Amino acid sequence: MAERSLIAVVDDDESVRESLPDLLREFGFAAQAFASAEAFLASSCVGEAHCLILDMCMPGMSGRELQRELVRRWHTVPIVFITAHGDEALRPRVLEQGAVECLFKPFSDTALLGAIRAALHLK
Repeated sequence: MAERSLIAVVDDDESVRESLPDLLREFGFAAQAFASAEAFLASSCVGEAHCLILDMCMPGMSGRELQRELVRRWHTVPIVFITAHGDEALRPRVLEQGAVECLFKPFSDTALLGAIRAALHLK
């Protein structure tokens, strides 16, 4: 059996941390959820994740700050940002800075799967 790609979810919203990993497992991925950027950085998942679904606005270190920290540490993991607090001007900026996608909550399962497939270079 082939190893399933590990998708890390970093979001301070408990309902997202509970529902997204279940959805990702239904899609056939392995999933791990974290309540903060700091918790993700302290985990072994940093070097193991194949894709990061990352909330942009969190207490403490924001999603964009985590993105910069990962670059600083030479960790190249594809990032799909999710946010409830964005406007359309935000999306081109985060894509320009290396994110694979930026989805605005609420987003569809189809949009999420498409973003993950793009991140993992799947068809």
